Amino acid sequence: MNFKKFVAITAVIGAGLSLAACSSTSSDSLQSIKDNKKIVVAVSPDYPPFEYKSVVNGKDTVVGADIDLANQIAKKLGVKVEISTMSFDNTLAAVSSGKADVAISAISANPTRKKSFDFSTTYYTPYNEIVVKKSDLSKYTSLSSFKGLSLAGQTGSTQETAIKDQIKDSNLVSLADAGDEIAEVQQGKIAGTVLEDMIAKAYVQNNSDLAIANVKIPVTADEAGMAVAMKKGSSNLQTQINATIKELKSSGQMNQIIQKNYLSSQTTK
Repeated sequence: MNFKKFVAITAVIGAGLSLAACSSTSSDSLQSIKDNKKIVVAVSPDYPPFEYKSVVNGKDTVVGADIDLANQIAKKLGVKVEISTMSFDNTLAAVSSGKADVAISAISANPTRKKSFDFSTTYYTPYNEIVVKKSDLSKYTSLSSFKGLSLAGQTGSTQETAIKDQIKDSNLVSLADAGDEIAEVQQGKIAGTVLEDMIAKAYVQNNSDLAIANVKIPVTADEAGMAVAMKKGSSNLQTQINATIKELKSSGQMNQIIQKNYLSSQTTK
């Protein structure tokens, strides 16, 4: 066999193996979940009403709308749920490394993330708010009111991007935990923190010294709706999850889940 023919045959075999690998990835992610009889879900439990900690039957438990969604997905797949908690900026990394099957943690399916992960259809479309001290509320009438002031955004979140791109004259303070952002506002270390609307409302409801600034942050492509993240090539798993979300949204149950958890989170600090 001459060298050129050998190279050609090797290339064909390599292409075939590559295609086989790609086609198996989409089925393997779903099959792996079914084989293990559980779906491991990465969450950052500091974002009420979507995921937060609460005492249930005397035990510290992760609850929220995203947890309810995970349970509905698991029910559809006929498996159990295993919740894996971590900082928000590690949720997608856990999916990449295989430590988690999916990430459901109020994650915006923005164009940048879609380059590296598959996402389900959106289950909730939020907008951003700025949480400030109630005593300072009258100071903030527009985005320019925050010129030269410090605003917090959760590390790895679209809120970081919103501060950089839309409140450009402010100073970004990146923090790993939304609870830390709130504490920094309350202690007067920063002027405010940018959070998604439902999360902002939940924290304000539970902290009488806080308020939502009467300032609108324009919605951009980066503030895409919340969706379930999974490894690239997970088409079979994606189809199953999309079917669950479609059913929950069309029946109105998804909205009920979010509202139920919002009300519940009002009693949790």
